[in-house]
Amino acid sequence: MSTQSWGQVRDCMRTEVTEVEGTLDVLSALKIMKKVRATSLVVKRRDERDEYGLLLFSDIAKKVIAKDRAPERVSVYEIMAKPVLSVRADMEIRYCARLFENFGISHAPVIENDRIVGMVSFYLLVLHGIMPDLD
Repeated sequence: MSTQSWGQVRDCMRTEVTEVEGTLDVLSALKIMKKVRATSLVVKRRDERDEYGLLLFSDIAKKVIAKDRAPERVSVYEIMAKPVLSVRADMEIRYCARLFENFGISHAPVIENDRIVGMVSFYLLVLHGIMPDLD
């Protein structure tokens, strides 16, 4: 049994989260991703009964580029993941990594008080979960 303390998701999440409308075209979404230096965008809920969506670079690669579709003619809602699994800000990093592995995901919005407060990915889990000790 490990005695390693990995910290919480809030310790490694990205707090700058960009939300877009699902009706936005993929080319415009890519421009936003480049501008904010993000590999994912949260897709806004249409109303309080709706769920959040998530657009990843990998979605664009698999569902637009690989299928030879024009990004200016594809809407975000056509290729996004929805609903998405979210994690709590106080979840331990090791459990977040296990959740990602169990469900085959690489990114998740971080929720606190029923609102998105960040984004976490395998990259951030490793970089900030292990690397701070390697400085």
